[in-house]
Amino acid sequence: MSGAPASETKPPFKAAMVQMRTFLSPDASLKQGTDLIREAAAKGAQYVQTPEMTNVLAANGQQLFSVIEEEAQDKSLAAYRALAKELGIYLHIGSLAIRLTAERAANRGFLINPAGEIIARYDKIHMFDVQLANGETYRESARYQPGEVAPVADTPWGKIGVTICYDMRFPALYRALAESGASFLTMPSAFTKPTGEAHWSILLRCRAIENGAFVFAAAQAGTHESGRVSYGHSIIIDPWGVVLAEGGIEPGVIMADIDPNKVASVRASIPSLQHGRRFTINDGTHEPEHLHLVRGSA
Repeated sequence: MSGAPASETKPPFKAAMVQMRTFLSPDASLKQGTDLIREAAAKGAQYVQTPEMTNVLAANGQQLFSVIEEEAQDKSLAAYRALAKELGIYLHIGSLAIRLTAERAANRGFLINPAGEIIARYDKIHMFDVQLANGETYRESARYQPGEVAPVADTPWGKIGVTICYDMRFPALYRALAESGASFLTMPSAFTKPTGEAHWSILLRCRAIENGAFVFAAAQAGTHESGRVSYGHSIIIDPWGVVLAEGGIEPGVIMADIDPNKVASVRASIPSLQHGRRFTINDGTHEPEHLHLVRGSA
């Protein structure tokens, strides 16, 4: 099975999560992101991740669509591709708001290699539509077109599975990525403060533990121009669920040394990726032979 431990030894590397407080202006956001990415690279980071909505975090659709561009014209993407090439790093732009039509956008992540080439694109699959108890309302599906494909990309250290924020609440996605060979699960985010305080660390550690994978999650942090408050606490977690590094509530860079070979070690000690079995759900209203089969795991 593809999720079985690999015998090939992988080189260690430094990973950095860039914690941002994105502006309403993509130009201002680009300056902040560029400065922090340069700081991370100067400290030796070879893989650098930015948060969800790296280019703009708008309060409403009018603000959003007044500043975003189609992918081919997006200045932030072009600048980050050039920066990755200049610095010789794998640069993972957690996501950019990319114009699809006059009224629809994509929440799209980009993994860029040291040659400045885009080796993975990901449009956020799961839309966060909710009204919170504190009165905050989010309707991502009103502006963003959900994606349908979750990519796994090759790096010198192993395969990386690309997702975004709210996806982390759907564990089957990460099991599928791990079974497809991903050693690193990425969840760049813009978590709200109430949900972050309750669930952020727990969800991310669960995704790491149940899949025997590293979790990388760069986050938005603090009070934005729109008044929105993001939770921050960018985090790096190892395959055993140990937090290797965690940020606070201010923009900055958090880093950790990564040993990719720990993935094989943990998956050998708890080989749940190899133990998944088919099973049926019997809700009492159908004969078992008519029930849908789904994959389960230990």
